[in-house]
Amino acid sequence: MLLDNFRREWSTISDSANGAVASELSRIVAANADALARSFYEIMLKDPQASGFLDHDQVKLRLHASLVRWLLQLFGVDADAQADDIYAFQMKVGDAHARIDIPVSLVLKGARALKSCFCGFLDEAPADITDFGFRANRLFGMKIDLAMEVMSQAYAVTTSRKARSSEAYRLFSITENLATEKERQKAALLDWESAVMFEAAMGSPSASLQRMRESEFGLWFRHKGMHAFQGVPEADVIVRVMDQVDEECLAELTQPDLQVTRRAEIVREIRSHARNVQLQLASLFAHSLELESGKDVLTRLLNRKFLPTVLMREIEHSRKHGRAFAIAVIDIDHFKVVNDTHGHEAGDQVIQQVAAVLAEQCRGGDFLFRMGGEEFLAVLVDLDADQAERLCERMRQAVERHPFLIPDGTVLAVTISIGMAAYCGHPDYNYLMRMSDEAVYEAKSRGRNQVVVRRAVAGVEGVEPLALRGRNWCAVETSCVQYFITRGRHETDGIDKVYFLDDGAFCRSGCVCRQGRVAARVRLSGRGRTGPER
Repeated sequence: MLLDNFRREWSTISDSANGAVASELSRIVAANADALARSFYEIMLKDPQASGFLDHDQVKLRLHASLVRWLLQLFGVDADAQADDIYAFQMKVGDAHARIDIPVSLVLKGARALKSCFCGFLDEAPADITDFGFRANRLFGMKIDLAMEVMSQAYAVTTSRKARSSEAYRLFSITENLATEKERQKAALLDWESAVMFEAAMGSPSASLQRMRESEFGLWFRHKGMHAFQGVPEADVIVRVMDQVDEECLAELTQPDLQVTRRAEIVREIRSHARNVQLQLASLFAHSLELESGKDVLTRLLNRKFLPTVLMREIEHSRKHGRAFAIAVIDIDHFKVVNDTHGHEAGDQVIQQVAAVLAEQCRGGDFLFRMGGEEFLAVLVDLDADQAERLCERMRQAVERHPFLIPDGTVLAVTISIGMAAYCGHPDYNYLMRMSDEAVYEAKSRGRNQVVVRRAVAGVEGVEPLALRGRNWCAVETSCVQYFITRGRHETDGIDKVYFLDDGAFCRSGCVCRQGRVAARVRLSGRGRTGPER
């Protein structure tokens, strides 16, 4: 129904426009799309609200080219015949805006900025078309307004879905078995307290005093418990106590000239704070209801239902607190062979055992999902890329060492391939998902049973970095080399610099080439990552 309405509206706008005006408008937009996009971002980058979503690197590497393509599609000479494609793209953009939480007011301000910028290019108006400036400006505005309307529809749908998912996750996030979780976190808090008491009593160096927020309990509470118990007074008390312990008590304990009597007083204060946290935690669990299920039936891990909510929260947490995180896509190697040789019951047991091994390696604040089939995903919180890579390697080794016993008594050797990507500041979690997906694909293509890390790519100016992603691209500087990428092989000889794009195209000498035809001009900047040699 929405698409039908768009078709009618788009057709009405097109029919109301003079053919010569529409044709000349297409020419002006095509000739000035780059300058129009540049003027648009100059305006938006000055807006304090927009600064949280835009920066100069994003504009240079990705957004500028995306806006140019959007303008060319919306005002192209064949735009009337592409109404369905235009509608689909506006829905996609609106969905992305909702995922990133860009306010609608900011999107509408951007539309207003575009209209304002466009007026500056009407000096090229042909003298033989009556009232061209007015009519072209009207047509430009009507198309922009209709595009904004479709984006807003998609934005509303996605925002509503996010709200429902977030609330369901809030109810679920600590786990469906409150009694078990309560005892687990109580034990984690006691472990931290005992360790700190011992180190403080021994006068150990400050590096040995683990902060409460960095303990197993602290990770769980900051990334799961706070969200599950948001708005509950006891949760706010726990946050304040954690800050007081870390920023006052433990900070004072690190002073080299601290008197023995004062040290003993601080130890007693920490013990009192820990008891307070225990009481607040008990109260939280006592007043909570059983949580709705969001677990995978086979493994009891999280299912993918809550993955968008978790990733959006971690991105927000990273932005607000400057804490890094990473995601790892984990795939069981040669799983089809297990199913085909030993049966699906054996396959299910292998999946269950892999899940248990992975869960044992994860920390209290980490999230482990079963994505379906033999694929898992881990969200590794408060870790930079190197730390996350080491944790992924421990996961891989733990699975490799584990004896997998199946129903017929056979013990199997099972391995996993892991593709990891660290959060690099991109506001859309789908970007991070694509990077990790491509990393695990590369791990598979390299021979399996390994960890591959996908890091941020040196950009190609004028080409969207999303097109230069992981397994679908490689950049090389050599005289004669052969490569394989994605699902096919591409051989190049005598090319100094090559960028493979997501559709198998490559750019060289400043051109994007597809099957031997030049499709668009780009400017190459920076050194790309060396591609895998065959």
